[in-house]
Amino acid sequence: MLINADLTARAVVDTNTLFWVPSPIAGIERKLLERDGGEIARATSLVRYAPDSAYAPHEHGKGEEFLVLRGTFSDEYGDYPAGTYVRNPPGSRHRPFSRTGCILLVKSRQIADDDRARVVIDTNSAEWQDYPGAPGLMTTVLHTHGRERVQLLRWGAGVSYPKHKHAGGEELYILGGSLSDEYGTYSTGTWVRSPVGSSHTPSSAEGALLLVKTGHLLDS
Repeated sequence: MLINADLTARAVVDTNTLFWVPSPIAGIERKLLERDGGEIARATSLVRYAPDSAYAPHEHGKGEEFLVLRGTFSDEYGDYPAGTYVRNPPGSRHRPFSRTGCILLVKSRQIADDDRARVVIDTNSAEWQDYPGAPGLMTTVLHTHGRERVQLLRWGAGVSYPKHKHAGGEELYILGGSLSDEYGTYSTGTWVRSPVGSSHTPSSAEGALLLVKTGHLLDS
């Protein structure tokens, strides 16, 4: 299956316009944002667990990272409420489930083989710092490895950022508010992938909260 699989192409998906698609596991549904492969695939998806649904124990051959958007996700290592960011490194294994139901933004098979860190961060209690050169823009860094950088960005209302180039590509998911650039305006629930070498001039009229990943497309 190929969905937005060309990493050299810009991709924009408003997830509010997608239907939930059943997975092979009862009670677990997905919205497919990008996918290259079958059931085992390089993929970015929204995943929805119904209450008391579970996935069979499995290994992440190329790793997995996710942000819990709603509800509480669980596995044998703990419970992860909304706002929790998790990275399970290549070769890790777990048995995921949800007692209450939850929605996750999940990226599968996109972690470097030498990135062995397991990361669990409650972003609700994260410390924010000023973003260099942009008054009103705040950041909290979730993970870095080589060229890859994952962070939350919080935009104040009316904040803009100068035109810049994505030397290693960029992906963002809008968690709240809206973001604009010369190509359009992106509301809550929109996923945008900008390829290596692309550029834009972003701004936010109302303010926004974004999950942003940069640098990683050079190695994909």
